[in-house]
Amino acid sequence: MTTDPIEPKCREQGSEFLPKFDSNGLLSAVVTHAETAEVLMVAFMDREALDATIASGEAHFHSRSRGRLWKKGESSGHVLKVAEIGVDCDQDALVLRCHPQGPTCHTGAASCFYRRLEDGSLHRV
Repeated sequence: MTTDPIEPKCREQGSEFLPKFDSNGLLSAVVTHAETAEVLMVAFMDREALDATIASGEAHFHSRSRGRLWKKGESSGHVLKVAEIGVDCDQDALVLRCHPQGPTCHTGAASCFYRRLEDGSLHRV
């Protein structure tokens, strides 16, 4: 097990962006609607996805199933325009506040969270 060479205080109190990727080189990214704050999706980012997102202003993620960089909307055209990137206290999770250019979920739903658990079964919201 490797130790993190960066002091926690630097990440938690400093102004330098020092993302803390997990042992697989990933960090969590929660995507919310920039205007309504609705949670749209949750995905993972590696360094390549984070750099592509910052450079382009459009959300990129690491697709664990495909094992590669994935631009949200690359086939559907439903990209996520990033308005702001929020960083949590220890810099291992991000909140991307985005303007969706169409449905966010691959099912065609506005959000990937289109169901709720109620009495042991799923119900559309």
